[in-house]
Amino acid sequence: MLKKLSALPIDTFLLAMAATVALAALFPARGAFADFMSVAAKVVIALLFWLYGTRLSPQQAWQGVKRWQLHLLVLATTFVLFPLLGLACRALVPWLLNTDLYNGLLFLCLVPSTVQSSIAFTSIARGNVSGALVSASLSNIVGIALTPLLVVLLMNTRGGAHMDASAVRDVFVQLLLPFVVGQLMRPWIADWVLGHAALTKIVDRGSILLVVYIAFSMGIVEHIWASVDPWKLVAVAVVNTVLLALVLSFTGMLGRLVGLDRGDRIVLLFCGSKKSLASGLPMALVFFPAATVGVIMLPLMIFHQIQLIVCSVIASRLSRGEEPAAVAAA
Repeated sequence: MLKKLSALPIDTFLLAMAATVALAALFPARGAFADFMSVAAKVVIALLFWLYGTRLSPQQAWQGVKRWQLHLLVLATTFVLFPLLGLACRALVPWLLNTDLYNGLLFLCLVPSTVQSSIAFTSIARGNVSGALVSASLSNIVGIALTPLLVVLLMNTRGGAHMDASAVRDVFVQLLLPFVVGQLMRPWIADWVLGHAALTKIVDRGSILLVVYIAFSMGIVEHIWASVDPWKLVAVAVVNTVLLALVLSFTGMLGRLVGLDRGDRIVLLFCGSKKSLASGLPMALVFFPAATVGVIMLPLMIFHQIQLIVCSVIASRLSRGEEPAAVAAA
């Protein structure tokens, strides 16, 4: 059966993504099962970063830390380009988006990049994994202070700017700590891990599918998808798709213009174009009234689904050696 699927012209990972969305729509995670799936996702993500730690040599990890130009470009895309595009979307009110949906669209432009999926896609695409680890983690740590500041400056909210140190703790415990443990264990198990490359690939893609299932289930269980007129949902999806396409095209061209190597161009492409639902949701609960927070979160939830699907296709194409700028433009 797997051989037949692999022979199809459609990417099998995209098929798995579609099947996961369908599964979440038919059988969303609820109650205790949702809690179990959330814990399972954290365990799988920690395992993934442990595998990254065992695979990367200390020299490669240090090279990732030293890519200061790459990290600045990712931060500029996340916290400068995205907010400018979000402000430009104000022209879509009221003929396409209502005020709450526009606020949600602007809010998604202010949150930091994803960590786990950005790094996983970089790994699938054979990019600079150590650079992605540093860039994505830095984006989230900087976002703890910068996102509230941007929200206060650019949006009208009832909340105040809160800096939550637990976000730093989560990044450390779930991502950086397993990576460091993997680095320490590398002398004894690196050969075995490198000899079982399929294991990392399975965990890479499995972690993304778990995140998709949990995020889509949340939307079903909380009835968020049903709270807005279907045509407004379509409008948000179209605007999000255009927004993602613009940023992907920009990051793809920017990486080539500034002379980044292929591995770093892949990092900029994925870390610069992604937005974190995990970081955005708790921030939204602080900033927006309970009566509107569900609708305001809709653009970010839809963007989250679109970016995972689109980036899975891009990562699969890049894994075959295609040029990042050409794939992003296509």
